[in-house]
Amino acid sequence: MSIEAKYFRFLKIVGVGFKARAEAGGRMLFLKLGYSHEVELTVPPAVRVFCFKPNIVCCTGIHLQRVAQFAASVRSCKPPEVYKGKGILYLDEVVKKKPGKKSK
Repeated sequence: MSIEAKYFRFLKIVGVGFKARAEAGGRMLFLKLGYSHEVELTVPPAVRVFCFKPNIVCCTGIHLQRVAQFAASVRSCKPPEVYKGKGILYLDEVVKKKPGKKSK
């Protein structure tokens, strides 16, 4: 089955040891995000997933809302953290870092 990909969402995974891999022809996504287990996500029918590098994930498909919804559900597994900047963020997203505690 060939899908002409119209819509794309790129996600960047930031963090030491954080990785993603796609299997079963873009139908399963496995994420290593520092938890004790690997996060396993089933991709909806109208969406395909590709991993160009272990830290770049591409969600693509012909239905914009489903592509965006799946990208948001991937991002919700580990949202960007404001103190260190780690987590899953969109490729064009900028996380404004907060200053930590100041020592006297």
